Amino acid sequence: MIVKQASNVLDLLEYFSVRQKPASVSEISKHFDWPRSSTFNIISTLASRGYLFEPENKGSFYPASKWLSLIEIISSAAPLPKGVLNIVREVAKRTSETVFVGSMSGMNAVIIEVVPSSYEIRYVADVGKCLPLYATATGQAILSQLSSAKRKSVLNKVEFESFATGTPNNKDTVEESINDSLRRGWFSSSSGYTQDLGGISLPLVVEGRIMAITVAGPLSRIESKVSIFAKILHEETERHLGKGFIRDNVRGLETSDFLTE
Repeated sequence: MIVKQASNVLDLLEYFSVRQKPASVSEISKHFDWPRSSTFNIISTLASRGYLFEPENKGSFYPASKWLSLIEIISSAAPLPKGVLNIVREVAKRTSETVFVGSMSGMNAVIIEVVPSSYEIRYVADVGKCLPLYATATGQAILSQLSSAKRKSVLNKVEFESFATGTPNNKDTVEESINDSLRRGWFSSSSGYTQDLGGISLPLVVEGRIMAITVAGPLSRIESKVSIFAKILHEETERHLGKGFIRDNVRGLETSDFLTE
């Protein structure tokens, strides 16, 4: 059974996705052939809850960013596919370092799964911990899979803060790092967010969901193993998600040096 009111809200969202500009109550009413009173009730309810706003305060409405914020939060908390969980566990076994999965939430990457290192001195990452997108290998890996317009929009909103000696200080530096990482086949950071800690990340797009798997630990231990850990990430991804998965699903990432026979 279709609930009419719910269906109307979804129709309204699809309408704006095609129109891509504000619309008045009368325009919406005419488009859907809805009674003006019913249209007004839907619009006023959504506006009062912060889901629609008036860009020019002239009686025309447009969806607010609250939709996107909620979807990102919901998506980041969704259960991970079994294959991704297997990658995390196997990479952790092979590297002995902390391995985690990050997903985009607002201007951050939020950790949604983690296997801690067995070392006494290790990178400590808890589920729910947020990492700046621009300052970390995890965040840059996620940014690499956004459309160029979306990535530009995100970077334009960044208030660049220096966390450690390796923190990028402007959007051009971040873009350059992303492009270099895609050509190389993996993302890395060195004292980008936390001094003397580093990470090696691989972006993944699974069931339309952008995420990154990261191996992280003290630079003194992982700096000489970056390329080895990158190869392990590629190998375990192919093993658990299928041969050629990265090539076919991760846009722009070089894989030729990591393809298995």
